[in-house]
Amino acid sequence: MNQWKWVNQFQPQTLYIATILCYVDAVFGLIFGGLVLANLAIVICLGAGAFGIANEKRWGYAVAVGGAVLQVVVLFAIFGMEVFTSTVIISFLFDAALVALLVHPMSREYQRIWFK
Repeated sequence: MNQWKWVNQFQPQTLYIATILCYVDAVFGLIFGGLVLANLAIVICLGAGAFGIANEKRWGYAVAVGGAVLQVVVLFAIFGMEVFTSTVIISFLFDAALVALLVHPMSREYQRIWFK
């Protein structure tokens, strides 16, 4: 029997949605992000972090938070304050939502107690 999970529906809703959003962001980053080093780092962090969160690993949570924050930082580094006035705001909203889901008190408390 395979012991690894891709998603864990028994986790709090914030972590469950964050896991799915990490996978979606990683796939879209691969498709539309190009082969820039920062983009590859973000894609790897989000994909590995989501897998780690689904399997309740502390490193997975840390990697996912780091990748999500890096994604927002890179967005601001490229577009600056134009993030709020252009169509890039849609991407920013999804990235900010991912960070918010990961650092939500329910997510932090669950990973502090149950992750190994």
